[in-house]
Formats: sequence, C-alpha cells, structure tokens
Amino acid sequence: MLQTLTKPKTNRIPSLNSLRKSLFSISPEEATFARRGFQCNDAQTQQRLEKVGRIFLQGYHGAIAYDCSNLLLAQLNTVSLEWRGFAFEGAAMGLALLDGLIPWKRNRVEQFLGEAGADHTYMVHVGVGWAIARLPWLRDNYLAKLDPLLSWLAIDGYGFHQGYFYGRDFVNRIAIPKKLSGYAGNVFDQGLGRSIWFVNGANVTRIPQTIQNFPPVRRADLWSGIGLACTYAGGVDSDGIAALKIAAGEYQPELLQGAAFAAKTRLRARNLTAHTEMACQILCGISAEAAAEITDIALPDLPKSSPAKLKGKPGDMLPAYEIWRRRIQAQFSS
Repeated sequence: MLQTLTKPKTNRIPSLNSLRKSLFSISPEEATFARRGFQCNDAQTQQRLEKVGRIFLQGYHGAIAYDCSNLLLAQLNTVSLEWRGFAFEGAAMGLALLDGLIPWKRNRVEQFLGEAGADHTYMVHVGVGWAIARLPWLRDNYLAKLDPLLSWLAIDGYGFHQGYFYGRDFVNRIAIPKKLSGYAGNVFDQGLGRSIWFVNGANVTRIPQTIQNFPPVRRADLWSGIGLACTYAGGVDSDGIAALKIAAGEYQPELLQGAAFAAKTRLRARNLTAHTEMACQILCGISAEAAAEITDIALPDLPKSSPAKLKGKPGDMLPAYEIWRRRIQAQFSS
C-alpha cells in the first residue's frame, strides 16, 4: 500500500520535450506537393524537392526537442552531407522560435551560429526568416541579433516561407507583403524566387512564365532566387539548366549571382554536390569553387553594414548586402 502511495507519477506528467513537440510540431505532410498544391510533371524531381522539406522539418523538430545542445548537433550530423544544410536551416527556425517564445533563454541562435552552425551560417540566417514569418512581432529583435551583412538573408527566408506556404497569394496573385518597404522588398523577392522553384516543381518552362506575371521591377530579384534554388537544391538535368539560362534573358547576371551564392553556401559547409558543380559550369561557365570565389572577391571595402530592416524609404542608401550582390552581378555581366 505504501509503495502505491509513494510511487512517482512520471507517466502522468509530460516532459518538457513532449510539451515542446506538442506545441511546435509541424506535420511532415506540410512538405508534400499535394498539401501545398505545387505542380510537378516529373516524379523524380518531386521526390527530391519533397525530401528538402522533410529534411528541413527533421532539423526543425530536432531543435524543438533538444534545444541548442550536443544532442541536436549529433542528430543534424546524421543527415548526409548533400542534405545537411537543409537540416541546419530547419534547426535555425526551431531555435529562433524557442528564443522568441520561451522567456528564460533568448540566445540560442547566437550560440548556434558561434558553434555548431558556423559553417552553415548562410542557411542558419535563412532559417531565422521562417521564424520571422511565424512571429512577426519579434522581427526587429531577431534581425538585430544577426550578422549585419547576412541578416538580409533572414528576409530572404521570410520571402521563401510566404511563397512556400502561401503560394496562391504571393506567387499566383502577386500579393505585396505587408509591413515591408524599401530594400527589404528586394530581398523578400529573392526568397520568393527560391520558393517559385518549388511551387513550379523546377519546371524550366513554367518558371519564366510565372516570373513574367510579376511587375518588371520585381523580376530581377526573383531570377536571383531561381539561380540560388536551382544550384543549391537541384531537380533538373543539364538540358534544363541550359534552358533556364536562356529563359532568363536580360536577367542572366541575377540568375548567375544566385548560383554563385549557392556555390559559396555549399563550399563553406563543405557539402559541395555534383549538381551544384554542374549548375555552375553551365550557368556561370566556371567551376563552383571559382563562382564561390567571386562572392569573396566582391566582399572587401563594402560600406559598413547595418542590420537589416523591414521598413525603409525610397531614398535610402543601398545597403552593403545589395552592393555585394551588384558587384557579383557585374562580374558576370562583363
């Protein structure tokens, strides 16, 4: 009788991990084309792009379960190199959400960037953008804590999130994001362009048609996102990549700048793939390593960076991030 009265009721008290999982869980179904309403004519391409979403969610749920710990890093490192960047991106979203919603600790993303996520810094900054989309009232707080130059990538991530989850509004109906002005709109469109790669199932015929529906002032940034997604995520063969370059027309410098960003992202994380190499050879006419080097060459003597901001004025000076992009584009233009 005494044993019955004093027995710990651990089975009735949910663990902190269980509570987090129940509160923050995202169903794997959310990453399927059927759920998102995406179009794809090739089963193999669809499987590849859906896997991107599954790996992202694997990293996200790992962060929710294990916080910024060695357990999280161990789980992320079980993902094969080709896909690992997506897992780190998802983990960044999870850690950023915890930073915003759990009051006793708010430096998870900073800790992650300073340790395990350092090699994946570009993907981590993009992943924070997903959290910005989910917790818009904390946007300024998030952006202020990131690297001043790369904090713009969080707005890129925000644009991707809106296109991926709300493609009917932002891609099909060409909605304008609220509470976003000035240069932030350009970077939002780079992320939105990346989402169009998924929304259109990497269809190199449909993608140019989709971009053509947008006002001319938005098309260059959308093509930059297409170059990034094509080169980093993949999904088409060499003929498709060549057709994409032709379709970009006057926006080839932006397309190639996106490809160079993708090459740099993979080389920094030491997870270069055959597809990224092939895309750089076809789009840029140079190796992935050489394309990545162009992004480095364009970095010195940039004006002092200030953190990304969501609101700006038409007369604002160009941020260092945009000068960086334009220098890269100029290299390909010449």
